[in-house]
Amino acid sequence: MTLVQMESRSTRANPVHRTVGDAPEAAALRVCDDMTVEVASAVMAGARTGHLLVCDDDGVCTGLVTQAQLAAIRQGDTYTDRGRLREVLVDRGPFASLSTTKAEAEHPMRHRRLDALPVIDGRGRPSGVLALAH
Repeated sequence: MTLVQMESRSTRANPVHRTVGDAPEAAALRVCDDMTVEVASAVMAGARTGHLLVCDDDGVCTGLVTQAQLAAIRQGDTYTDRGRLREVLVDRGPFASLSTTKAEAEHPMRHRRLDALPVIDGRGRPSGVLALAH
């Protein structure tokens, strides 16, 4: 498992430190949790990305949603085109903090078979996404 970063967030990295905060994260689109599933699907398709960071009205990261999750929601028996992300976002973690080591970040990704992991600052605001190299 190799973490990959697509866009540099900082050049302050020291090769001795191996924390998430020392490495640039992959660029990630942020959407508000009041966005409908339909609009989120369209944003994801238009951006040609596999995931979106979901934030509340205060800018706090509440989760990450993937194309596969949105597709499963849209196929569900109770789905309506008015469903908001905050209503359907079931999995609200895990998250990595800027001080999380790369090894610590890889563990939940490997265990839960995640392709991406949101990185948040001390206030819960998204800093980026750690993504696996394919």
